[in-house]
Amino acid sequence: MMLNEYDFLSDMTEETSTRFVTFITPGLQRYDLAITSTARFYGKKLITDLQAGRTAIVGPDDLEEPGYVEATFRVSEEDAEELKQFLTLVVGVVNFTD
Repeated sequence: MMLNEYDFLSDMTEETSTRFVTFITPGLQRYDLAITSTARFYGKKLITDLQAGRTAIVGPDDLEEPGYVEATFRVSEEDAEELKQFLTLVVGVVNFTD
């Protein structure tokens, strides 16, 4: 298949900043996360769980959504609460940009 056969809706390159964090929660759950800051996604962060290979676009509003962290990162309700506490510190406030 040739590249010109694809119908690109978007194709752009951007400089980003990625923070790599490894930590253990009070409940002894270990997380290895890559937290990428980008101008896309209305200022939300791109959070990658490096152990599980899951990535999600996360902002403060998502963390307030019941069941979001549990479903997104496939963790128990107890583990999700501890993960939310950490993510609340890193996602910050959403900045709407256009």
